[in-house]
Amino acid sequence: MPTELEELIEFLHHGNTQIRSVATQHLVPYSTSHDHTSLWKRQQNEPLKDLKLLIRDYTQIATDSLTILVNLTGAGDTEILEYYSRDDAFVEVLLKKVIDDIGEVNADLCCALLANLVKDDVLARRLLMAERAVPPSKQVRVKLKTTSRGEVEAEKVDSPVSVQISGSSRVLDQLMDVFVKGANRSLNPKADYDYLAYVFADLSKFAEGRGYLLERQGYDGVVPITKLVVFTEHGSLTRRKGIASTIKNCCFEVERHEYLMRSEEEGGVGLLPYVLLPLAGNEEFDGEDSEGMLAELMLLPPDKEREVDDDVVATHLETLMLLTAGREGRDVLRAVKVYPVVRELHLRREAEGIQEGCVRLVNVLMRDEEGQEGGEGGRVKKLAEDEDHKIEEVF
Repeated sequence: MPTELEELIEFLHHGNTQIRSVATQHLVPYSTSHDHTSLWKRQQNEPLKDLKLLIRDYTQIATDSLTILVNLTGAGDTEILEYYSRDDAFVEVLLKKVIDDIGEVNADLCCALLANLVKDDVLARRLLMAERAVPPSKQVRVKLKTTSRGEVEAEKVDSPVSVQISGSSRVLDQLMDVFVKGANRSLNPKADYDYLAYVFADLSKFAEGRGYLLERQGYDGVVPITKLVVFTEHGSLTRRKGIASTIKNCCFEVERHEYLMRSEEEGGVGLLPYVLLPLAGNEEFDGEDSEGMLAELMLLPPDKEREVDDDVVATHLETLMLLTAGREGRDVLRAVKVYPVVRELHLRREAEGIQEGCVRLVNVLMRDEEGQEGGEGGRVKKLAEDEDHKIEEVF
């Protein structure tokens, strides 16, 4: 005899809208743990099939169904993940909701679901090369403008204006354009598209993904990573986390370090200010500490705050460590005075991962290079951990 839950899950494909709505609403809590996985796989995955259709049902039913799917695909069950990630038609439905349907109420849930699905390497590799129709222009009551930091802001206007979301047929370009233009709910008052940052982070684990991010794209003449680095101090933690990981992954391309660190004025990405500013507080640096320091880190306002999330800080420290892989990178980090910034960070953040990351980085930066004596014009520095695990300079 079926249990109450088994009876409830049968209502997912009921012909009555109200009954489907009640069923999806009450089933959400049973999608959050492994205890009920078998429930969703019963009768040859019939409930999983129902959910594919329900994301196109009435708004609240679609919302609850997408919430269930985000929970199920994020729970670590490979069978469920691949059931959805390897269904091209289903993935296209999600892409349409995210990219084409600018007013989609559930766009953020679709982004979160995509972020889960690209954990499947098969889908990730497919998205790296995938193409689809160029999204149609949309009429919106906002005018998009780019700030001095490269972020896109929306200005409300009285009359609708036509907005081209993306002029490219490549899926990666389309997702990138939605992520950038849709930040802060600029395109869609119901969505900020922040979870796409995790999509880029996962795709950047592949050499092809990093290649895409670091190469100028023909349709708009812009290098994608330059669109992303501006979000390292964004208000959304989700966006900051995903972008920090994406930047770190790009730094595994050692031969591109010089290009990444070169300033924008010199044709590079100008990465360093975007990585260092989240690590900096409102300290004032003077004397030798400030000589050669990046202009963006000088005279920071009194209300300047460090990144509050320990994981994001640790990720940025790992990025800086990757940039020390070559002599040229180490010399650049020394020249722009990364050490004082890391020193102050080490004094003010006690998380173990941050403490260890600071010590590792400074040990690399302060050591003498082969054939070099004294370093920095004879000013010998070496790093030590004292009894309190504090970074000290020894002259």
